[in-house]
Formats: sequence, structure tokens, C-alpha cells
Amino acid sequence: MSVITISRGSFSGGKTLAACLAVKLGYRCVGRETIVERAAAEGASHDELLAALLKPPGFLERFSHKRYQYLTLFQAALAEEVKNGNVVYHGNAGHLMLKGAPLVFRIRIIAPIEMRLVMIEERLKLTGDDAREYIQKMDEGRRKWTQFLYGVNWEDPALYDLVVNLEHMDIDEACEVISALTRARKCFELSPACLAELQDFAIASRVRAVLAMNPSTAHLEVEARASDGHVSIRGKVTQTGELDEVRRVAMAVPGVTVLSLDELTLGTRL
Repeated sequence: MSVITISRGSFSGGKTLAACLAVKLGYRCVGRETIVERAAAEGASHDELLAALLKPPGFLERFSHKRYQYLTLFQAALAEEVKNGNVVYHGNAGHLMLKGAPLVFRIRIIAPIEMRLVMIEERLKLTGDDAREYIQKMDEGRRKWTQFLYGVNWEDPALYDLVVNLEHMDIDEACEVISALTRARKCFELSPACLAELQDFAIASRVRAVLAMNPSTAHLEVEARASDGHVSIRGKVTQTGELDEVRRVAMAVPGVTVLSLDELTLGTRL
């Protein structure tokens, strides 16, 4: 079966919906903290990674290469977590981090402000203007974060396969609709070919992350593709000797059997 990503505003029921879908479909439910922990295991600061997900873009605007490294780590961590399918992910921009991966069912949840205010009162004990201001601040932060890192408007319905409005249905009903659709759609079946593509995506993402964190290649910014263990890397190196370092680092990644550097050229980095 597929990988489901849940996108939503703060206190819109996304986490509850993800848990419900996981139970109904027999999937694992994965949240942001799991991905941060896995990404931090590559040697990055856990606190900085978490701040990069939670704070407005100003945190990364001063460090453009740091932005590349963090995004690469996030993508690799999420790709590794979902590479066998049967996962519901609720967290920041999962549908964008997994762009290019097969079998991703991208869900966007919209909830009326009244519902969100009730949830924030229950969890944070905020009411009235304080609650509204909190929601507006969080939503604006996510909008800026997504725009800065991915260049898209996170509210654009074209980014999703399904947009669900909770104004006239509750979370249990939404869960029933989405789970039924997931089971019914043949395009979300985890065939051997699609599973291989998903695992290739994880290998390519892993190669980029390892290159981004290894001291000898950390200054480079590259793209990677994988197919049945054959990995090709595209980008630019600053000197010819770096090709050997890229080859050494990438070939050490589990699952890489053949490496092509034909698309790496000499010049300034991407």
C-alpha cells in the first residue's frame, strides 16, 4: 500500500487523523520528531534541526548552504522511514520532502477556526484573542517556511491529491473516507516495481545526505538518482580531486553498487 502524508495548519486535527488512518489501514504512524531524531543521527545538531522545522525562515536565511544540508538530511531521514511503504506521516512538508517518490498519497486537511480554537484551548489553555493570534502566527510561520525552502504556497490545492474540509465532517468520517479511497485506488498498491522505486528513492536521498555531512564533500550541493543500485550524481565540483572523494563517500552507502559521475562538472557549486 501507499505512503500517506498529512498537511495541515496547527490544531487542525492532522495528528489525530494520522493515528486513525494508521489503525484502519494497518500502517505505521510517523511524526516530525522521529524524522528529526533520524536526521540528527547523521551528526547534525538535534536542536538546530528542530529549530529549522519550527522557526520562521530567518533561522536559515543567513546560512544558505546550511539550508541545503538540513533539507537533504530531512529528505533522507523521511525516505528511509517510508521506504517499505505502509506509513502515514504527519509533519512539516512531507509531501514536498518526498517529491519524486512513488506511491505518495498527499492529503491536505482544512479545519474551521472554531474547531481549531476549541483544540488549542484544550491543549494549551489559550482562549480568545490569544488563541487566534497563536494560530495566525503558527500558520504564517509555516507559510513562510514552505515558501522559503520550496518556493511554493503550502495552501495551493495543486500540491495535494485530496483536500478534506472538516467543516461538515468530523475526523472519524474523514478517516473513513481517506482509508476507503486508499484501499480502492490501484495506483497506491505497493507492487514490486513501485517498492523498488521507493527504495531507490531512499538510496539516492541517503547518498545526498552522506555527501552533505562528510567533511570532504560537505561543501558540495548535488542531486542523485538511483535505479537498482546504480546511482548517478549531478552537480558541480570545485576541483577535479573532489571527484575521487565523491566516489569514495557515495560508494560506501549501503545499496550503491554502481556509481556514475558523468554529470558532475567542474565549476562553482549548484
